[in-house]
Amino acid sequence: MSASSSPAPSPPAPPPTDVVLTITEQLRNHGVVGKFVEFYGEGVAAVPLANRATIGNMSPEFGSTAAMFPIDDVTLEYLRLTGRSEQNVALVEAYAKEQGLWHDPSHEIKFSEYLELDLSTVVPSISGPKRPQDRIILTESKAQFREDLRNYVKEDLADGSLDEAIDESFPASDSPSFTATATHLSDVAPHGHGPKSNGRPSNKVSVTTADGREFELDHGAVSIASITSCTNTSNPSVMLAAALLARNAVDKGLTSKPWVKTSVAPGSKVVTDYYEKSGLTPYLEKLGFYIVGYGCATCIGNSGPLDAEISEAIQANDLSVSAVLSGNRNFEGRINPDVKMNYLASPPLVIAYALAGTMDFDFDADPLGQDQDGNDVFLKDIWPNPVEVQKVIDSSIDKEMFARGYEGVFDGDDRWKALDTPAGDTFAWDAKSTYVRKPPYFEGMKAQPEPVTDIAGARVLLKLGDSVTTDHISPAGSFKSDTPAGQYLLANGVERKDFNSYGSRRGNHEVMIRGTFANIRIKNQLLADFNDGAGVEGGFTRDFTQADGPQAYVYDAAQNYQAAGTPLVVLAGKEYGSGSSRDWAAKGTALLGVKAVIAESYERIHRSNLIGMGVLPLQYPAGESAASLGLVGTETFSVEGVTELNNGTTPRTLKVTATAEDGSTKSFDAVLRIDTPGEADYYRNGGILQYVLRQISAH
Repeated sequence: MSASSSPAPSPPAPPPTDVVLTITEQLRNHGVVGKFVEFYGEGVAAVPLANRATIGNMSPEFGSTAAMFPIDDVTLEYLRLTGRSEQNVALVEAYAKEQGLWHDPSHEIKFSEYLELDLSTVVPSISGPKRPQDRIILTESKAQFREDLRNYVKEDLADGSLDEAIDESFPASDSPSFTATATHLSDVAPHGHGPKSNGRPSNKVSVTTADGREFELDHGAVSIASITSCTNTSNPSVMLAAALLARNAVDKGLTSKPWVKTSVAPGSKVVTDYYEKSGLTPYLEKLGFYIVGYGCATCIGNSGPLDAEISEAIQANDLSVSAVLSGNRNFEGRINPDVKMNYLASPPLVIAYALAGTMDFDFDADPLGQDQDGNDVFLKDIWPNPVEVQKVIDSSIDKEMFARGYEGVFDGDDRWKALDTPAGDTFAWDAKSTYVRKPPYFEGMKAQPEPVTDIAGARVLLKLGDSVTTDHISPAGSFKSDTPAGQYLLANGVERKDFNSYGSRRGNHEVMIRGTFANIRIKNQLLADFNDGAGVEGGFTRDFTQADGPQAYVYDAAQNYQAAGTPLVVLAGKEYGSGSSRDWAAKGTALLGVKAVIAESYERIHRSNLIGMGVLPLQYPAGESAASLGLVGTETFSVEGVTELNNGTTPRTLKVTATAEDGSTKSFDAVLRIDTPGEADYYRNGGILQYVLRQISAH
């Protein structure tokens, strides 16, 4: 992909996050699944290395196998800044030039496909409300929010739930348990008419928190604003721009809205160092943006709970509230279980949305508040000057910071050093542990793999639509007491306050399989026409081991199927397995008893990981789908031809037969997506873990 620049005079470098979101949109639209993406051209030099790292880290989001920038002077300067010796820097330069890896923008490289991005065309943007590639130009964000909100809210025009006027106020549907308030979301965010939407659904709810804050929530309220993500927060230009915007906002007398949960979670302590040196930390904290830790936080679902009163108001009134974060991923259900709409934005815009308090906001036309003299303050009035940002970078960051920050990084603090570390060559499994349990992957494993078999009598565990991500599949974030995972922990003596998150319990397969396909936003089409289940979201399915196939938790149904000896399949649409929650999306699928997935198309990483866990990835014939084949998910399935893999060959297609409840059958030749001889070896061994162990034991 060429990153080109406009003719002289050269424009200033575009905002980094906006470049990232634009590239993600463009590559996803073009289609780069299974491909290597390399960036080249005259514009590459205008992309700082921190931005390149962020773009590379977004590779799973636009679907490529890898996303690479060439080595150039920008690379060498970053190595110097981060404390590498001149000897190592010289070695990198010499090696890159000798191997033909050094970037020469005048040299046209031969690629199989080309895309061009003119950096001068990049404009401020956000992405959402549920996928990184769904970019929204900031100036159109209010109108687009109103359009998207209709997908999350049931509108009843007869009850006045459509707010169509700027000044007119409709009665709020308050819960009796909430106290009337003084601060109104409609006061700080006028509901104007966007070009795509005449009005918007509204359900204003008054809330009083335990600490005395009083305000009114409505659909679109920004409940979380977090500067987070290891790559975005490693970029000084956007981090210091955010801090300067905070300073300018405080100087104008602006504050974050009282319903917004704010945080900063950098990937490095160096960020703290240059915030302190620049004197900007107090301004961030004045707006509630305190540093809460270093590493994965809100971007992986570790946002922590919302205030109890806010959470209760959201749930009791089915409010579609929002989160705005500077992370890379915003898939459904990933950020917080109370939040339906999630947006990605640059760190300065994260702060701007905390000031606005709602996605129903036009930064050009709507004031963020008033200054001390009562004058309206707009985003343009507090947006930091790029020249000042660069001056603060130059005066606040030096390579000694990186040397100090990473010195002894692997030593750990006193608490880490004080941990009791057992001796010996093998791990002593604690049968009572609810965090780490002995996994079942090698139970009953023999020195030689058993022959693979065809699949017969399989039932559909889930029938899914397009763009089902690994965040829909893999357990992430917090979970409640009434879920299978919550019930398991309660039964093992864990109190609700100690549940922690799925991510913290990745070493306990009992918790993780109970959370697989349990995302609160996943939609199983098996329930769409059953028992008025059109609106059912979450980890539910139909259990056909019972009469009439009643609704049940996915985990409970899977356990019943396994007890009955019934294999399982998953039916899916396009882009199955996009996203980056990788290992447990495949592990959980296999441990639930799923033997095959049949999808219209796959993301490369998840397809490969399914094979690595012994699950067959099958693809409908070109142009076909479950809908075109008339598959509803109540059929039983057989897959023939799998045994050919025992002969050392990999068939291109396998015969799939679906038998309906009335005995009628439909057959089709599914494409077998085992794409390499190595993947065939993994599958024949029951998975990559068994393959590796057998390889080790054989030597």
